Amino acid sequence: MFRLLTILFVVVPILEIWVLIRVADVIGGFEAISLVILISAVGAWLVRREGLGILRKIEKRLANGELPSRELVDGVLIAVGGALMLTPGFVTDAVSLLLLFPPTRIIVRTWLMHRYSGRVQTATFGMAADGQPGQAQRGSDFGGFGPGFRPGGGFGRGEVIDIGEATYGAPDDTPDEISPGG
Repeated sequence: MFRLLTILFVVVPILEIWVLIRVADVIGGFEAISLVILISAVGAWLVRREGLGILRKIEKRLANGELPSRELVDGVLIAVGGALMLTPGFVTDAVSLLLLFPPTRIIVRTWLMHRYSGRVQTATFGMAADGQPGQAQRGSDFGGFGPGFRPGGGFGRGEVIDIGEATYGAPDDTPDEISPGG
């Protein structure tokens, strides 16, 4: 972890300054700064576009009762790409754009999911395979929400108890029908 932080906070800024100076030598200082600003503007637009697209895909998968695992990884990659876009420089902008473009993001996502798939544990909540409201898998009867709670089914066994019309917050100006004492 210390090596990673050293690279992030020492090596990357030095590399960014070196690349910026080299680019400025070739195309000019004003042009290099303008190019960094232009790339950042395009990156901000891509972050917004891709982020909203991923949110729509996540909502669609959740509405279908599916776990949006690929979409969540894509969302993290877009967030990392957006954070890198905030750092001025060509190197971080290049890495950011690789994470923001869908074809290259798919490659990174596939590699990450393959690399870390053995470290992830999942618990299933909601509907069972037969379409009936199911219990939490992995040995928990309550899904972590307390006794009687069934994920996807609320509390109890699904019975509805009608208590009649409720008037919460209404003024209490009606006399009681039962007098105290009898």
